[in-house]
Parts: sequence; structure tokens; C-alpha cells
Amino acid sequence: MNKLIKLFALVSILSFVSIVAAAQNAPAPPTIAPSPSLTKDSRCFEIRTYTAAPGKLEELHARFRNHTLKLFKKHGMEIVGFWGPTDKEKGSENTLVYILAFPSRDARDKAFKDFGDDPEWKKARDESEKNGKLTVKVESVFLMATDYSPIK
Repeated sequence: MNKLIKLFALVSILSFVSIVAAAQNAPAPPTIAPSPSLTKDSRCFEIRTYTAAPGKLEELHARFRNHTLKLFKKHGMEIVGFWGPTDKEKGSENTLVYILAFPSRDARDKAFKDFGDDPEWKKARDESEKNGKLTVKVESVFLMATDYSPIK
């Protein structure tokens, strides 16, 4: 009986550990901050920061200039703007930052899915990366406007 209890305890612990490990590896659903200063009917803004592979920043700019902008518009993405840092120690040699706006987070997700599935995008991406990937890192932050923001 003692062995059976120990076996049951071991199985229980292993099950718990595997559930916790799976939960830690699964992407967490987005949590909207509870700040009352965020406008609940705000559009979804997304700041995307790209770190270019060494020596590839101008090729990344060219891909956006020649292909990506047109495809973003095709898929209903509102382009707010594109920027690059001016200071070398802040990434001027390898960083591109841009902001997009969408009616909602769901609209954003659909637009990026459609964009990613677009054969024209796949062709442009593949051609631009024939000599190696253009980016080493892409970061994304989602924003909602504050109740005092001039842009909502």
C-alpha cells in the first residue's frame, strides 16, 4: 500500500510539473492594462522595432520602400510613420522603427495574417533575403491611446 501511495504521489508531481512547463512555454494571451486613462474605444497602435542583420539596414529600407508599404496598404494597415535612431549608440546603424494603426487588435491580427499569406509578400521577402535574412530581431508593442491623446 505504501508503494502505491508513493507511486501516486510521484505521478501527481510529474503531472503537475508537465502542466506548469507547458503553461510556461505557451504564449500568454494579451492582457490589457487596467489604466482608466486608456481610451477603451482607441484604435490599436503597434510599434514595431526591427534590428537589421549586420550591413543589411539599407536593404531592409529598400524592401519597405519598394514592396512592403504597398502591401501594408493593400491589407488595410494604416501607416503612421517610419523612423530611425540618430545616435549610433542607440542603433542608428541597424534599427528601423515604425508605427501602424488598426481599428482593433482583431483587425491587426487579420491584416498581418493576410499579409503573411500574400504571395507577393512571400516573393519580395524571398528575393530580398537571397543573400541572408535582413533582420535578426523584431519587437512589437501594442498601444491604446490615452483619453488626452490628440491621436486616437
